[in-house]
Amino acid sequence: MRAGADPGSGSESMMWTLKRGYLLVAILLLAGCSLPGLSANSDAKNNVTVFAAASLTDPFRDLALQFEADNPGVDVVFNFAGSQQLAQQLAQGAAVDLFASANEAQMRAVIDTGRVTEGKQRVFGGNKLVVVMPAENPAGLSTLQDLAKPDVKLVLAAKNVPVGDYSLAFLEKANSSPQFAVGYEEAVLSNVVSYEENVKAVLSKVVLGEADAGIVYSSDISPDVAGQVARISIPDSLNTLAAYPIAPVSDAPNLALAQKFLEFVLSPAGQAVLAGHGFIPVEKMD
Repeated sequence: MRAGADPGSGSESMMWTLKRGYLLVAILLLAGCSLPGLSANSDAKNNVTVFAAASLTDPFRDLALQFEADNPGVDVVFNFAGSQQLAQQLAQGAAVDLFASANEAQMRAVIDTGRVTEGKQRVFGGNKLVVVMPAENPAGLSTLQDLAKPDVKLVLAAKNVPVGDYSLAFLEKANSSPQFAVGYEEAVLSNVVSYEENVKAVLSKVVLGEADAGIVYSSDISPDVAGQVARISIPDSLNTLAAYPIAPVSDAPNLALAQKFLEFVLSPAGQAVLAGHGFIPVEKMD
């Protein structure tokens, strides 16, 4: 060891080096420079966040693929759930660019909160109801009247879920029809074993054989599901033409992209994608 050497000088030198390093980081951050691992997500401005009804899962994913291909660098981010759940999240201040609902009622609820401006909503497609059973149809159901038979295990979407409200409207219409026995609505509702939060959950229980029947949208019977279910059609006189509205959120982080995606959904190309998934194009809804 050299004379006059301080045993602690090495550690003090290292501490000074660290201090200078921290100071440099602070200066760079104040100057607006970015450092690896410290910068914010610079791609956020190229994301469009869409809250969409669960029944839109498949068509909207396909729409997003096409939209992203036409707009390199743009990412479409989805939150799929029951429209009533999405409306609640919007009311609580969720950061969203677009809202696509399975009915007008939940869009109206969001308009009433101020998150969507009145008049900005556009109907982009329609849907109808159908009764589905497991492919093997263990309960032997063949008519709508059979839903009232004792011990049939029926699954519906919950009240305030759009498809749940449409299902209740069907039962109310049927109850007033001479084609159905007195007390039909009450008998069918007594067979309900589960009320689900969205239409995908209803379909899943039927496909898995956990229910004898369920009421879903016709668009839910996609090619990959068609072989797993049997169906009973609901005539137009008892059915509901479900109108799907879409609107940009008034305080959307990326309003321009939101509007661009909305216009794509309404375009001939977008309408063709929806029609390919069993939705009714706007021009055929009148």
